[in-house]
Amino acid sequence: MIGRTIAKVDAPDAWFIKDGNSERALRKALRGRTVLATRRIGKLLLLDTDGPTLGLRFGMTGRLVVDGVEGVDELIYSSRTKDPAWDRFGLTFGDGTRLTINDPRRLGGVALDPDESKLGPDAMTVTLPAFRTALASGAPVKARLMDQARLAGVGNLTADEVLWRAGVAPDRTARSLDADESKRLHRHLRQVLRDLDKRGGSHTGDVIEHRTAGGACPKDGTPLRRATVGGRTTWWCPEHQS
Repeated sequence: MIGRTIAKVDAPDAWFIKDGNSERALRKALRGRTVLATRRIGKLLLLDTDGPTLGLRFGMTGRLVVDGVEGVDELIYSSRTKDPAWDRFGLTFGDGTRLTINDPRRLGGVALDPDESKLGPDAMTVTLPAFRTALASGAPVKARLMDQARLAGVGNLTADEVLWRAGVAPDRTARSLDADESKRLHRHLRQVLRDLDKRGGSHTGDVIEHRTAGGACPKDGTPLRRATVGGRTTWWCPEHQS
């Protein structure tokens, strides 16, 4: 999309527009602007224009479509139906091409000049020292991994996958990890994100299909344990995660 000029803005769902803006404000700010760059911090996709920066979020059910090509083939918590009524936001460019966000459950959103300072370092590139700083808390380690203000980009499924691979129990206090454990967790975090990126999403993790009643750990066959940690449904192996 770099180099394309925005000719039209469609934002029919007021709920989807964040930070107190409106469809009229988006049109005024974006029409006639040219996309200069695209980038990402955690779960936030950013379109830098020669005016404001546009922030796009997708939640668990949002699907990005550019020039008719979908950014992801399947979302396990979303519908497989492609209903145009779920198009929450769209940009039409001067050459007739188009960007759309289709989101049946309206869990995503768009914002002008989102405050990037509210996000922690990106989980795909975070250094080990910065990662250890993010873990410096009495909160459960899973909750800390998912705190976007401390570490941007880790969701519920990804956190379970990372902790399962690293052999760390999700309900452990984050600051209880010693130097070797935090180093191991950091290494697995980076590897999991690379793997899931290549495979096509957080639903492709090694343990994800086993996160269900009667599911067993694919490493050692131990029945997985289920609880709520950090406000989210969590599954882990009580045998090798400690």
